[in-house]
Amino acid sequence: MSWDASEMELVVPGVHRVPLPLPGDALKAVNVYVIEDGDGLVLIDSGQFLAEARVKLEAALASLGAGLGDVRDFLVTHIHRDHYTQAIALRREFGTRVSLGVGEAVSIAAVQSPATPSMSRHVTALERYGAQPLIDLLRRSEQGDGDGLRGLFEPPDAYLEDQSEVELATRALRVVSTPGHTRGHVVFVDEEQNLLFAGDHVLPHITPSIAFEPAPPENPLGKYLASLSLMRGLPDARLLPAHGPVSPSVHARVDELVLHHERRLDDTLRAVAEGRRSPYDAAQGLLWTRREKHFSTLDPFNQMLAVLETKVHLDLLVAQGRLDVISQAGVLTYRQPPAA
Repeated sequence: MSWDASEMELVVPGVHRVPLPLPGDALKAVNVYVIEDGDGLVLIDSGQFLAEARVKLEAALASLGAGLGDVRDFLVTHIHRDHYTQAIALRREFGTRVSLGVGEAVSIAAVQSPATPSMSRHVTALERYGAQPLIDLLRRSEQGDGDGLRGLFEPPDAYLEDQSEVELATRALRVVSTPGHTRGHVVFVDEEQNLLFAGDHVLPHITPSIAFEPAPPENPLGKYLASLSLMRGLPDARLLPAHGPVSPSVHARVDELVLHHERRLDDTLRAVAEGRRSPYDAAQGLLWTRREKHFSTLDPFNQMLAVLETKVHLDLLVAQGRLDVISQAGVLTYRQPPAA
């Protein structure tokens, strides 16, 4: 059975993986991990605020003899809607405690600011990336980044600090800050059971997007690669990802992800050498997803992700001294540095 079709999977005694449905075509589900903890439950991530997701979560908890009101805490890996919004909706109903990495406070503030509708943030960026045709497509398709869920990006009850311990009745979880996918992404390490609740930091089948967040930091890809290096320095563990099946080795997948980005940097450098100077132009010269799709075959939302992804690779190439960047007529333009 496919990982996203199962009802619930026992990972280890007291820990269950529950895939909850998502509305898009690209990602079918998000994993929520249910931890039995004394007379209550603790959940790693919550799923997206959707009627179907709530029904499936209720059914999974019922099979454990519990209900939504038995969830004491949501430990959320990052701010994205498929991880955070159902936690806030259930907090409003049941008073459940919600915790989030402290690095996400900047993004929470940005989402709550009435002066910057979420779509306008990306439009402003895409204009600087030379992507005016894509902006027009996005506006016509009305695809953005979830303004309909904006009211559910309330602050958490607690912000989690790097290396802090979450003491549960049945286990201790160590919080490890892993910026990159978002600036405040965290993972949870269960050292006794040798488990890594990885969120979107390490995924077994796909590469996490970079820089799709309300307030991207400088050089997010550099931060992501540093966070992968941090994972490689920890003892290897079973990988409990947010999307995909439970996998036996964090280290094995980290090595694959590092190699992917090394190759992607070379491909992006090659696109610039061929005359593709803006992030939008360079993105059109690359292939996308595991199926190596052409840019033009992606829907407008995924074209936007592709441009953002290309931009962070270009910026890392600049940081490495392999490219220069200037602004021409308000558009970022990348070029090979002059020969010494």
